[in-house]
Amino acid sequence: MQRLPHLDELARIIDIGGSHFETRTLCEVTCAGQRMPVHVVTMGNPDLKVPAVGFFGGVHGLERIGAEVVMAYMQNLATRLRWDDTLHRQLESVRLVFMPLVNPGGIWRGTRANPNGVDLMRNAPVESKEHVPWLIGGQRISPQLPWFRGEQDQPMEVENQAVCEVVTRELLTRKFSLSVDCHSGFGVNDRIWFPYAHTRVPIGHIAEMHALKDLFQETLCNYRYIFEPQSRQYLAHGDLWDHLYMRAEEEPDRIFLPVTLEMGSWTWVKKNPRQFFSLLGIFNPLIEHRQQRVLRRHLPLLEFFVRATCSNARWLPTVAERGQHRLRALDHWYTELNLDGLT
Repeated sequence: MQRLPHLDELARIIDIGGSHFETRTLCEVTCAGQRMPVHVVTMGNPDLKVPAVGFFGGVHGLERIGAEVVMAYMQNLATRLRWDDTLHRQLESVRLVFMPLVNPGGIWRGTRANPNGVDLMRNAPVESKEHVPWLIGGQRISPQLPWFRGEQDQPMEVENQAVCEVVTRELLTRKFSLSVDCHSGFGVNDRIWFPYAHTRVPIGHIAEMHALKDLFQETLCNYRYIFEPQSRQYLAHGDLWDHLYMRAEEEPDRIFLPVTLEMGSWTWVKKNPRQFFSLLGIFNPLIEHRQQRVLRRHLPLLEFFVRATCSNARWLPTVAERGQHRLRALDHWYTELNLDGLT
């Protein structure tokens, strides 16, 4: 039986990285009679005293370009290990964690959901108390409809349990950590989203997120990304990164900043309108040179997040600076809300 090509590509990259890559199988999912592993790959310094950054892809099986961006970055690192002394020195001060194929069954089936019909980004135990859009905000009607959250009071899907185990073990055990989850979706612009998705109220570390946004805009000034809370676009139940961020907040002396790269797929449709008639084409560049361009374009962004993680002490706001960053963040992202008492 034919194997999932993305698993073969991941195996090839791991082989290039050799002993520098540590690989572990977290769980297996069954799809089309095959058992497909969900891997985590780590590299760098395992000491809990150093910061960590995690890269995730393939959460929605239809959005293959997210998995491919993460694996392109892994390939970049694996080949540089042969000759790049600067990279070796960098890896002494950071831990890198990769889960490029969170939902291999969904990738195989060409569906947003996993083989059980569950949307992994609507499956966490987080309930919005605000109005969410019908269906897209998460529904429990049927797995035959999109954005199915799973049955009420059931455990999270095994893929999400694997993500939670990795984040809890590798990221939340450190004083500072960051995660990047790579997706594609409707829209012309590439966006960088951060929690919350279930409420318009700012996250507790809004000052730190604003400082990261400033650093990002100063460093990648020629790149067009919109950096914003996801709640500016829509609200949803069951967001996995909301769940993990709220878990991290239970440790007040630690900072965890999860962001999502949402690549604007309408750019590819505009350039090749025939893609509109292909479900895969709506979410991925189908012409090879455009796919290669996308893979190249986002590598500096992922490298930026690694360097920002390594050097977090240089840009995180001090106690005296947090108040000003918070005020600027509220003015920049939340002016339309009634936030009396939150400043």
